[in-house]
Amino acid sequence: MTIPAEIPEKWFPLVLPLKRKKQKGLNGAKSKKKGAEEERRVRANDREYNEKFQYARNCIMTSKYNIVTFLPVNLFEQFQEVANTYFLFLLILQLIPQISSLSWFTTIVPLALVLSITAVKDATDDYFRHKSDNQVNNRQSQVLIRGLLQNEKWMNVRVGDIIKLENKQFVAADLLLLSSSEPHGLCYIETAELDGETNMKVRQSVSVTNELADQNNLASFDGEVVCEPPNNKLDRFCGTLYWRDKKYTLTNQNMLLRGCVLRNTETCYGLVIFAGPDTKLMQNSGSTKFKRTSIDRLMNTLVLWIFGFLVCMGVILAVGNAVWEREVGSLFQSYLPWDPSVDNFLFSAFLSFWSYVIILNTVVPISLYVSVEVIRLGHSYFINWDQEMFCSQCNTAAEARTTTLNEELGQVEYIFSDKTGTLTQNIMSFNKCSINGQTYGEGPDPLEPRPKRLDFSPFNPLADPDFCFYDDTLLESVKVGDAHTHKFFRLLALCHTVMSEEKSEGELVYKAQSPDEGALVTAARNFGFVFRSRTPGTITTTEMGQPVTYTLLAILDFNNIRKRMSVIVRNPEGRICLYCKGADTVLLERLHPCDQELMNVTSDHLHEYAADGLRTLALAYRDLSEDEWEAWSESHRCADKATSCREDRLAATYEHIEQDMMLLGATAIEDKLQEGVPETIAVLSLANIKIWVLTGDKQETAVNIGYSCKMLTDDMTEVFTISGNTVHSVRQELRTARERMIVLSRTREGGKEEGTEGCFMGNGFREGEGMAGAGAKQLQCPPPPPPSNLMDNISGEFALVINGHSLAHALEADMETEFVSTACACKAVICCRVTPLQKAQVVELIKKHKKAVTLAIGDGANDVSMIKSAHIGVGISGQEGIQAVLASDYSFSQFRFLQRLLLVHGRWSYLRMCRFLCYFFYKNFAFTMVHFWFGFFCGFSAQTVYDQYFITLYNIVYTSLPVLAMGIFDQDVPDQRSLEYPKLYEPGQLNLLFNKREFFICIAQGIYTSVVLFFVPCAVLSDATQSTGEPLADYQTFAVTTATALVIVVSVQIALDTGFWTVINHVFVWGSLGCYFCIMFALHSQTLFLIFPNQFHFVGSAQSTLLQPVVWLTIALATTICIVPVLAFRFLKVDLKPQLSDTVRYTQLVRQKKRKPMDCSVEGGRRGPGSVSDGRLGARGGSRRSGYAFAHQEGFGELITSGKNMRLSSLALASFASRHSSSWIDTLRRKKPAHVHTPPSASGESSPAPSCVSGSAPPLSNSSSALGGSQDTTIEEETGSAPAQSAQTAPAQSLAASEAAAAGRSHGGDSPGGWSISLGAVQEALLRWRARAAASNSPRSPSVPMETRQHE
Repeated sequence: MTIPAEIPEKWFPLVLPLKRKKQKGLNGAKSKKKGAEEERRVRANDREYNEKFQYARNCIMTSKYNIVTFLPVNLFEQFQEVANTYFLFLLILQLIPQISSLSWFTTIVPLALVLSITAVKDATDDYFRHKSDNQVNNRQSQVLIRGLLQNEKWMNVRVGDIIKLENKQFVAADLLLLSSSEPHGLCYIETAELDGETNMKVRQSVSVTNELADQNNLASFDGEVVCEPPNNKLDRFCGTLYWRDKKYTLTNQNMLLRGCVLRNTETCYGLVIFAGPDTKLMQNSGSTKFKRTSIDRLMNTLVLWIFGFLVCMGVILAVGNAVWEREVGSLFQSYLPWDPSVDNFLFSAFLSFWSYVIILNTVVPISLYVSVEVIRLGHSYFINWDQEMFCSQCNTAAEARTTTLNEELGQVEYIFSDKTGTLTQNIMSFNKCSINGQTYGEGPDPLEPRPKRLDFSPFNPLADPDFCFYDDTLLESVKVGDAHTHKFFRLLALCHTVMSEEKSEGELVYKAQSPDEGALVTAARNFGFVFRSRTPGTITTTEMGQPVTYTLLAILDFNNIRKRMSVIVRNPEGRICLYCKGADTVLLERLHPCDQELMNVTSDHLHEYAADGLRTLALAYRDLSEDEWEAWSESHRCADKATSCREDRLAATYEHIEQDMMLLGATAIEDKLQEGVPETIAVLSLANIKIWVLTGDKQETAVNIGYSCKMLTDDMTEVFTISGNTVHSVRQELRTARERMIVLSRTREGGKEEGTEGCFMGNGFREGEGMAGAGAKQLQCPPPPPPSNLMDNISGEFALVINGHSLAHALEADMETEFVSTACACKAVICCRVTPLQKAQVVELIKKHKKAVTLAIGDGANDVSMIKSAHIGVGISGQEGIQAVLASDYSFSQFRFLQRLLLVHGRWSYLRMCRFLCYFFYKNFAFTMVHFWFGFFCGFSAQTVYDQYFITLYNIVYTSLPVLAMGIFDQDVPDQRSLEYPKLYEPGQLNLLFNKREFFICIAQGIYTSVVLFFVPCAVLSDATQSTGEPLADYQTFAVTTATALVIVVSVQIALDTGFWTVINHVFVWGSLGCYFCIMFALHSQTLFLIFPNQFHFVGSAQSTLLQPVVWLTIALATTICIVPVLAFRFLKVDLKPQLSDTVRYTQLVRQKKRKPMDCSVEGGRRGPGSVSDGRLGARGGSRRSGYAFAHQEGFGELITSGKNMRLSSLALASFASRHSSSWIDTLRRKKPAHVHTPPSASGESSPAPSCVSGSAPPLSNSSSALGGSQDTTIEEETGSAPAQSAQTAPAQSLAASEAAAAGRSHGGDSPGGWSISLGAVQEALLRWRARAAASNSPRSPSVPMETRQHE
């Protein structure tokens, strides 16, 4: 057998990009050889030959550690945290007795505790990965070895083995299909794990190997395959089979990929081509990454700064020690001699430096990291326990699978979502139709009771019992024999590629290649036109109870260019008819001119269906004469037999016959969304979160779902499509889109009065090919070349749709900047036909260029690489396995839970962590800096102010529990308000609550507090005396006074910082304060002195000190000086520049004041008589949008007419369940912000968003869009208050307006249990005073009762 050397050259275009990607580390698989694999040679049934190439085995490993590597690798990862390295360094210093003033035990125990907790958590996570890997690797597979089928574990399968697969089995590796039990070597697979699509796909073996159906023949098969090297291209395979001196071309249609499931095929045999990490599924899986939050990264930087600050303080005190020892210390050598090892003042200063480094290290105590882990653990449990995120249907609760990313949930700016199974249920239902200008299936009035579901069984015994339809007028039209209605459903029963299996009399099971076709054929079945069976030349139906057999003359197959399919049939009477269904954009052009009036009416119906987010198809027919048929049939035969340009010639013949058709009507199918998806996307959009959909589905389907879930709306300024096939065309389309955005943005901002309206082309959908034509209109007002930073200031509603091959060009190094700048200026982005690896590349691109927190959400194995690449990965525990869940950081069962995860738990976690860190740094600088000031009064001798027990217990007992309680339980507003006001989420995105500026403010406050706590007692006690006349200026009295004042000040400070008081907060705050006094009196008691006389020297110091009135006066004075400036600053800040959370708290107080029954009813929030129906979300734009979407693939028509897919027996498909998805509720109101990056500093920037638990809310007007359209009524207009005239007067007016608007939504208010104002009594008095003022001046609004709950 000879193999031509030039064969591999055709794979060079695939091999070279693969090498580049491997260099970048994108393919997730490790190369098994030193050199890159350029081609693969596999010989069947010859392990010895194949093993010399050292191909990867079929064992997979997604875990990070094993028993040997866990300890070193995990410790290496943990010591990447600067703080851990810092504490290890301090521990080493404390082991040196000459410089250590504190015991080494105080550092090693907390450090070991932190490392152990983190190690146990990481080990637990990796254990589940090992468990999943073992479960997959130990699956059984039947391998043909030496002529016998033997059960082997997947991990033992080798390249070159022949495997037997049975129905419903997972494919163990990437296989070349050799033979099948089905006719013509066909087999059916489901690829949900690869691309998320649950519809069937067909694969076919090479004809020469299909004859080897016998086990003995396969055992003697020794063919050799030469093919491309391992790569991540799911839809591409190129190879050649050499056998018996002949060669056969291999394509992707001959391959079964790992992760697929065999369906409706009894058995098949396959040859292993790629195994384990070389399979396309694993090539698309990213590596497991160690994820850190932005706060963690910031803390690493701050710890370095603090260490530098610590070194500076140590140097200052060491220089002071050198000067003091030289100038003053020499005078005291007789009774204060140097240590034996110290022989001069410079060495004394050197030792003093290290001593002060140890003493002052408490500016960043290790208890900080212990507390952070405890707080994160508490937040994770709150997510797990949240009943609002529990799905009763599937009995699944939300799960936080990691504890390190909770606060990152409050900073998300980009969400990358899969479509199938994540946004949709992938269940199609026949929803509406238009027949001869009459529309059927209109939804009922939302104010009227839902009509009864139609019962088809009395009319049609063959009806599908799961089919749902509610409009009885259509059924009556069928019953009375309306000719147009009968033709309509006859077309649906004939024009398709569905296969039918009759398991028993009347029990039909349809096997549809796409769920759309299954829904249409099922609809025809229920309305009396039942598709029963087919052969290569006939279609048998039952029409109104009578069996009818049609002769199938031709199938004009569907493809993405034609966007339609047709069948030509001859009825029993001998009449020939062409039936066609397809996109209205292509089918309406091919109608007979006499159909113009009907076409206009049907076009209106199609536009209404598209506006409702339904998937539409137009239906038409044409009667053919025998002469027309014979002439066309001859031309079709010639085109079919052409050796060159066959596809083009066939398309031309199809085009010729599909003309002058008569319009029948249109269908509208609902691709059922998951419950609450549109509402969730709208609310997240109001929170300034951009949502990108990355799907493997086709463009029309993805765009249609985009409209269904309100990512795309007809109110959008423009939707751009990027569909170029070359780098140049993609670059040009991106540049044209950016120029168009800038032109339209300028038009919106003020160009209209200057006559620039001509630049605006209206709403709607624009194809990328049409952008050049749009340029002609732009010539009317040509803009100057825009600078790149203009893209950040785009004002307008734009969306971008890009397909997979265009995205591949856009992701290249020289194009990625243009793609990012264009896409990030859009409100929504949809990427179609993308591979799993491209999903990960898009996420990495945004992380690289935008420095924004990203979240990826998906439900299948094809989403794993995206989930791993994003900062936060969320898995949907759906119907596509658990691979996404196992790779995720958080998981739940419904997409709608994402808004609660982010807007409630994420925002609270970020808020709590920021408040915790600010307070923690404050209290420790206040504690530690007292030592620094004391150094100037103790000869720089490294003497501590406090006794060592106070130093040890300060961060462990006295101040740890209150800050933990605040970090776990605190909240600024209740959960309901967090959902109602999505703008509250923006501070996290802008990183406003904890950043370098806030850090410096905290340490400045801490340093100020330390100055007060040291110098006030020092000044007072230096001249103070006891009642007996004895002076109070002794070391222990000063230490007790300073320590007591410190504990009281930090306790009062945390009481001011706490915004949500629970019993636990009260116990911890006041209990810690009481615990301090108890422990202090115990440590100075005579009992401990008698037991440990060498440890407790100052008996009774605490009692005698705290009995002195001057001491308490000193403590009160220090506390007042520390706290009053803080109160004054916060008082003025709330009064002059309130934040949105302050506004919401004010609204809360006013609402609680107005809890009185009101006579106004719910009708006040409803539309007026002249408003538009609730069934429409947005205004219908000036341009029409096609709702065409059809999840179908080319090639099934040829299979049917060839008879290759006809089979004697098959297993049944699962019937399509029909569940009614929730409708869109128009409950969103918001005032559009002037700029997306403006911090939410005033209430006027936001208005309430919808709540899932609210009973009623004012709906949107026809001109309002929840995704960014203009709002017709602002909060000020609702309440009659005038807009704010200045920054000083805006808060009060906005507060009053917000309260009145909120009162219109909620009369019940919030339960006050535990919720309080964070600034204590002073701030509460301010807000109540302003509430009374607003209550006396603002008019009352109608209110609607609403219940809210407090969580946690």
